[in-house]
Amino acid sequence: MVPFAGWTLPLHYGQGHLQSHLHTRRHCSLFDVSHMLQTLVYGRDRIRFMESLVVGDIAELKPGQGTLTLLTNEKGGITDDLIVINTSEDHLYVVSNAACADKDLAILRDRAAQLQATGSDIHLEVSDNALLALQGPSMARVLQAGLSDDLAKLSFMNSISTTVFGVPGCRVTRCGYTGEDGVEISVPAARAVELAEQLLGVADVWLAGLAARDSLRLEAGLCLYGNDIDETVTPAEAGLMWTLGKRRRAAMDFPGAAVIMAQVKEKPRRRRVGLTSGCGMGGAGQLPLTSPYPHVPGTVTSGCPSPCLGKNIAMGYVEAAHSRAGTELTVEVRKKQHPAVITKMPFVPTQYYMAK
Repeated sequence: MVPFAGWTLPLHYGQGHLQSHLHTRRHCSLFDVSHMLQTLVYGRDRIRFMESLVVGDIAELKPGQGTLTLLTNEKGGITDDLIVINTSEDHLYVVSNAACADKDLAILRDRAAQLQATGSDIHLEVSDNALLALQGPSMARVLQAGLSDDLAKLSFMNSISTTVFGVPGCRVTRCGYTGEDGVEISVPAARAVELAEQLLGVADVWLAGLAARDSLRLEAGLCLYGNDIDETVTPAEAGLMWTLGKRRRAAMDFPGAAVIMAQVKEKPRRRRVGLTSGCGMGGAGQLPLTSPYPHVPGTVTSGCPSPCLGKNIAMGYVEAAHSRAGTELTVEVRKKQHPAVITKMPFVPTQYYMAK
């Protein structure tokens, strides 16, 4: 057990990190991600409210559809990455990172108060539900046994409110942080253990902790807030411009729009890239990327050995001039220089499910 964003969370369970990671890729694993902040946004002006804070086109989301989006600041930096679902009910469902929960909630509440003062209809509720993530190729078979809804009709980034293994009032969203087909289940806290035990009663399902969550997301090329993205990094630098809808780009009505769109036009000076190396690139802090250039062209922001690939992988930021795949750099680890190569991401192909 380790401290994480004010919570105590499991780093790994009895099987160990390597076996847990590989089991998720081959079968499926259950992650307790109840540390994430879940917020419900009600009111007739909820979409306008959300679009005043994030870069995504929330208005275009169909009922039950969601998107990954970015909460930005006036300098164009990323305050957090969020999932926003336009539910089939009467509200937006927003999931924020645990490490950003306090600042996100303050931003949401401050903005709601500003709009309420001008007559807008906005109401926020913080959900006390638990959140369970079931991830891996056998997820659909395992979960379908406890659902009356047809999972084959639920595409990636879509969501339904339903009963799961006899537990009513659950929200099932087809998404996750592993690159595999998976769901996140928002479940009433009083029945979370009951649901978890039902899922773990299937031999295919193992518990997985933070270590596997980190290595799985890195293989999938997904950012970790605080490491790979933060308030000093823009969507253009992070390679996340796909989160900006066409309408939002044209309107430029989100925080930091002038800075972000100027970078799109002029090209950012640095870019997020993937890296492979014979040397481990993990550990605390950023590692400098050096040579053969006369200055430091970038830094590693997160890295680990890849259980699936059998080599070390990482992501980081380099000057745009040195960001092409195949570029050879040197990473400094414990005062020693090791060769590294810029590599396309994801390192392991993603398996997100798109309904036919």
